Amino acid sequence: MTDVRRVEIEYCTQCRWLPRAAWLAQELLTTFESELTELALKPGTGGVFVVRVGDEVVWDRREQGFPEPTAVKRLVRDRVAPGKPLGHSERFGHSDDSPERP
Repeated sequence: MTDVRRVEIEYCTQCRWLPRAAWLAQELLTTFESELTELALKPGTGGVFVVRVGDEVVWDRREQGFPEPTAVKRLVRDRVAPGKPLGHSERFGHSDDSPERP
């Protein structure tokens, strides 16, 4: 079993998605600097862009499109730091069940 505090972002090298993966990695490392034990960027091919926490796939571009960082942060938070506030990104209606911004 893989450590649930390890995040892996697998990205397509053929599609040149390294900058997107690195940006998402930076967002996650900044938000969860003391909760994560490791964040790995894994080169892949064939249009892959998958985020895993431990062994669990929490985001797959093929099924869900490209993620907004806030959506991935929520999914990671729910697994590695339940209850941790995500700050301003949660207060301004960035989810389907939240009120819209004024």
